[in-house]
Amino acid sequence: PSSISAAFQEYLQHLGLQDFPCGLGSWNKSRCNARRSSRAQPAGLQGALPPGEESPEVLLELLRDQHSPWALPSDCSPQAQRLREVLVLAPELLHGSRVSQLVKSLRILDKGVEEVDEGLLQFQQLEELILSANHISRVTSAHLPRTLKVLELCYNDVGDLQDLCAQPPPELQHLGLGYNQLCGPSQEKHLTVDFWPNLVSLDLSFNSLTDLLGLVSQLTTLQNLRILLLQGNPLALIPAYRGFLVDSLPKLSILDDIYIWPEERQQFQGLAGQPELIRSEARLVVSIGEMKGLPNPEDFQQLELGCEGPVITCRYCVTYQF
Repeated sequence: PSSISAAFQEYLQHLGLQDFPCGLGSWNKSRCNARRSSRAQPAGLQGALPPGEESPEVLLELLRDQHSPWALPSDCSPQAQRLREVLVLAPELLHGSRVSQLVKSLRILDKGVEEVDEGLLQFQQLEELILSANHISRVTSAHLPRTLKVLELCYNDVGDLQDLCAQPPPELQHLGLGYNQLCGPSQEKHLTVDFWPNLVSLDLSFNSLTDLLGLVSQLTTLQNLRILLLQGNPLALIPAYRGFLVDSLPKLSILDDIYIWPEERQQFQGLAGQPELIRSEARLVVSIGEMKGLPNPEDFQQLELGCEGPVITCRYCVTYQF
């Protein structure tokens, strides 16, 4: 599926919500008819069940027993199990888009999704959206539910934040953009409190961000930011990288998965006021332990000075791509 809506429909089919013991069928026909005819009837009031029908308790047991043929695989989320149980108790919710209104967390991983379509707006209670390992290059913020608190886009193809920041969810607390195509310095302007007033956690790891000073000047506006991941970017190679961030963001608790202890903060105190120490360059020392399949230059140095044989010169070039 190329869109989130299509992926969600495929997900529902995988859960078997239309089939026994969920959904509507001969196994609960009289119970559903009774609900439609008298909605005021107490939920626990049940008479004798007609032949071929099962009580909600029996149907729930079929879902919960790990040895049952209708049990979900162990890798399914607890939310998937809860959704099936709700539809056993209230199968009429399958009509229309009422199922999507029950979903608070949606995880669509490695499904080839390319588009965050407007169908996502039907999830009016959605708080967590995990879309890792897909092929998303553009996120239209107008298609995101305003209730979102967690948005994870790790391992995608996002290279520009402009569309995402047009109308971002105001309550978002975590934004995950690790392993994407972000490159500075044009993206830093989208990482301010004007767009993310409640952001607590930000993952920008393994992109191509290079402007440490520009990025920090924007991140200082995020007063609620406590967790930051920047490892894997070229700017993380700067010698004063960690110390400058620790001193520039005094409310930060965790940087690159490492807790910031008071002793470390004391050690780097005052570094934020010395931006001249931040150099936009890095020095790498690469040592080659062994090379195979190439002539050894030392073999040619043993030739006598008066030798009339041809002189052979060997030169090698090693290229590293970052």
